[in-house]
Amino acid sequence: MGPTYSALDGTRPRPPVLGSLGYLLCNLPLGVAGFALMVTLFTAGLGTAIVWVGLPVLAAGVLIARAAGRFERARVHRMLGAYIPTPYKPLPEFGLQARWRARLTDGATWRDVLYLVLLLPLGIAEFTIVVTLWPVGLAATTLPFYCTYLPGGAYFFPAFDERWIVVDSPVDALPWAALGLIVLACAIALTRGMATAHALFARAMLGPGPRARRLVESDTDRRGAVA
Repeated sequence: MGPTYSALDGTRPRPPVLGSLGYLLCNLPLGVAGFALMVTLFTAGLGTAIVWVGLPVLAAGVLIARAAGRFERARVHRMLGAYIPTPYKPLPEFGLQARWRARLTDGATWRDVLYLVLLLPLGIAEFTIVVTLWPVGLAATTLPFYCTYLPGGAYFFPAFDERWIVVDSPVDALPWAALGLIVLACAIALTRGMATAHALFARAMLGPGPRARRLVESDTDRRGAVA
């Protein structure tokens, strides 16, 4: 049996740390923009389609969704090292109506729309986890270098007025630095894990559907048998 579809598409199972970090941080603003555009355009377009005014709005929503899908596939490839093949069916060479019918009947178009809507809740969760773990880990790891320069000449936890823990020397800060290294290790592993999971999700949503993947696998098996 020849290699499977997942082995052919160039997907790396472990994205780079910096690429994963940048990708996950960008998902929230892009998710907000994608959600707002899709909900606004399709709600307004469907609401006014009966008087034909909404048709250009719906058409704009379809084109924007497909363009955003192309951008997202490129972003996943560039930042996570996971290649997602273009899923769209070829458009007819002639006939405006035929070309639009092909876009609207292509399941990949509507998976693009759904992906942009789902990117918002995913982006919120990913952004929250990243901006919680990384600053905590970095702050604790570097505490020996700056604890004596803080107001009062020490680090006070949980606050300056409630001094449950006082760290007033680099030596006292060493256990916290060790704890920070553990948090950073967890942050790296979790960042890579979330990026890998998101790459697989993006590949499922923005790549060829199950039928197209089966066709690729069958074609690969036939070529392997002939060889």
